[in-house]
Amino acid sequence: MGLTGGIGCGKTAVTDLLAARGATIIDADLVAREVVLPGTPTYQALVGRFGEGILAPDGAIDRPSLAAATFGDPAALADLNAITHPAIGLEMLRRLEEASHSDAVVVLAIPLLRAEHRSTMHLDAVAIVDCPFDEALRRLVELRGMDPRDARERIAAQPTRQERLADADVVVDNSGSPEDLVAQVDRLWRWIADHRAAPASP
Repeated sequence: MGLTGGIGCGKTAVTDLLAARGATIIDADLVAREVVLPGTPTYQALVGRFGEGILAPDGAIDRPSLAAATFGDPAALADLNAITHPAIGLEMLRRLEEASHSDAVVVLAIPLLRAEHRSTMHLDAVAIVDCPFDEALRRLVELRGMDPRDARERIAAQPTRQERLADADVVVDNSGSPEDLVAQVDRLWRWIADHRAAPASP
C-alpha cells in the first residue's frame, strides 16, 4: 500500500503508528537520504551538478543547501529529480522485493506519490494523510520552526489537497488531536485487513 500526504499533514506519525501495529515501512524520505551518502554514485552526480556548496563540513550532502540550490529553479529541480529519483525508486523496489517474502503489511511512504507509482511500485491501494491548509501551516511553523513564508511556498509547491484526495482509496484525517489520529489509524488498519481479505478482481 502507498501512503502519502502534504507537508505538515503527519505522514511520519501515521507510519510510526502503523509500524507499531506490525507494518513494514519503506520510507522514501529515508531511502533518499541513504542513496546520497558519500561515496555513492548519486552523491558524486549531485556534487558534479551543484558543486561543493551543497556539502556540510563533514562532506555529507547538506539537505538545506541542496534545497536552496533547487527551490524555485525549475531546471535545477528537474536535474535534481533526474539524478535522485531513479536511485530512490530502484532501492525502494529492492526493499519491496525483500519485504514481499513475509506476510507483513508493507507500506510505501512516498511524499510526492503520483498516479504512475501505482504500477511502478506495485501499489494495491493508496492512503492519504489529510489535514486543512491552516493546520499544516501551523505545524510547520510552530513544531518545525519554519518561516511562515517558506512554509507557505513549500505547501504551494506540492500537489493540491484536492488532487491528493481525488487519488485516495482511503483517507486518514489528521486534523484533530493525537488521540483522534490513533483512532484514525485503527480504522485504517481495519480497512487494510479487509482489503487484503477481499478476493482479487478477475
